[in-house]
Amino acid sequence: MDTSGENMEPQRQTLKPVMPLSLGRYHISEEYGFLLQNPLKELPDQYRPWMEIASELPHLIESHQLRAHVYKVLPRTLAIPFVEVSRKLGLPPILVHSDLVLTNWTKRNPEGPWEISNLETIISFPGGESLQAFVLVTVLVEKAAVPGIKALVRGVEAVLQHNQDTLLQALQQLRLSIQDMAKALAQMHDYVDPDIFYTVIRIFVSGWKDNPAMPEGLVYEGVAMEPLRYSGGSAAQSSVLQAFDEFLGIRHCKGSVGFLHRMRDYMPPSHKAFLEDLHSAPSLRDYILTSGAGCCLMAYNQCVEALAQLRSYHINVVARYIISAASRARSKMLSHPSPHALEDRGTGGTEVLSFLKSVREKTVEAILHPNA
Repeated sequence: MDTSGENMEPQRQTLKPVMPLSLGRYHISEEYGFLLQNPLKELPDQYRPWMEIASELPHLIESHQLRAHVYKVLPRTLAIPFVEVSRKLGLPPILVHSDLVLTNWTKRNPEGPWEISNLETIISFPGGESLQAFVLVTVLVEKAAVPGIKALVRGVEAVLQHNQDTLLQALQQLRLSIQDMAKALAQMHDYVDPDIFYTVIRIFVSGWKDNPAMPEGLVYEGVAMEPLRYSGGSAAQSSVLQAFDEFLGIRHCKGSVGFLHRMRDYMPPSHKAFLEDLHSAPSLRDYILTSGAGCCLMAYNQCVEALAQLRSYHINVVARYIISAASRARSKMLSHPSPHALEDRGTGGTEVLSFLKSVREKTVEAILHPNA
């Protein structure tokens, strides 16, 4: 166990009454998890100018016509309503994971399977089929997490009730769900071209905080006199892995915790509240160590190992889609406006490999040993 003092996550607070976790209270679906069920394909008529631009976005960008509609200084006709709608949703005024993934999918055949071939995005960006697949593979990862989300709710209840049998079943289901997430993520290699991701897709999901290409941020005309800075879309804005970390009691180092907690401000408020209430729940690790339930300890460690393996696989994906792609881009002397400005960073602004490796290492360190 880590005793170095580098783990800076706050201790669990159990001062407030512990209530049974109910997914519905956090707008989390029993069937779809954090994904929005049946996202709207069209907005009401007053949003028609937005929808017209959004539906033509790839064409407007590729034909160099976008600046006739949207300038580097976000014009007040877009900035003001964008900020107002974002405030009502409790989200920052920038493209976030819930916009790009959780609410941006639909089934071609509603009765058909959860497969890439039966899914499509509602709003797209430049990048063609690779962009669509990038979003839809992430949708499938979120869907694969649903049994795990339900399992951790049952697990919290099992700890409260001291029910080892239910806890064991919950941990086994969580492990299977994490493994299914890794299988879903593997489809990224089948459908997403690394060079298109690096030179096209990544540019449009990067934000204007910790981005050398936009060091001052973006001016939201009519909202603020000074430029505002917001992080781009990031896997850390998904509530799934942060929920698993909270349930399993995995504590990350100070720098990682700061970034992960900041990314919670880019989540729907109800999902953020779910994570906070998970953090306040009784410690699963303490219960397993004090209960003497060896089968639960083994199942817990298998969950942690599966999560570490998923994070290792994510590192491999990042190495292929960012690090290797950046090397090829440099060697080809690509003339794209700014593909290299973020070459060692994720779209959320982190130094991506060092961050992911630290998160994985702290996951591995969470393995429990009897009488530790």
